[in-house]
Amino acid sequence: SLPASIARHLADAGLPAEALTLEITESSIMREPDRTIVLLRRLRALGVRLSVDDFGTGYSSLSYLKRLPVQEVKIDRAFVAAIERDAGDMAIVRAIIHLAHDLDLAVVAEGVETDDGLAMLRHLGADVAQGYLLGRPLGAAATAERLGSATTHGATAAA
Repeated sequence: SLPASIARHLADAGLPAEALTLEITESSIMREPDRTIVLLRRLRALGVRLSVDDFGTGYSSLSYLKRLPVQEVKIDRAFVAAIERDAGDMAIVRAIIHLAHDLDLAVVAEGVETDDGLAMLRHLGADVAQGYLLGRPLGAAATAERLGSATTHGATAAA
């Protein structure tokens, strides 16, 4: 019932499906990969964007990555946090970025906390960076204030 529920909530909010990105952890996918792939395909058919969160920590088979109807992977902060100091982490991040791009997936690097780490991720080709260096998590009201509108994309500050 999840796809129908999401479609209903998007319609109620007046948002296009493409405005929503759902994240699912790699470990969640691997609990029941075949069933999860079916569900993700139904969600993708709605037009919702899909992202694999904590990529690199769930011990997934790469054969599943190519079958998932996702648009991005999020490299887990465990690999990103010390990228400028740890050659092993840098090698893993570089490999994930190249693999994802070869599969036409965007790459989000989580846990960016230093300018040097951000510079290295830019150099390696990460598409998006997230982390305390760039901003702390915000609630709905603070997000709306930061964006300059309490009704950005039809969502209210109370949403």
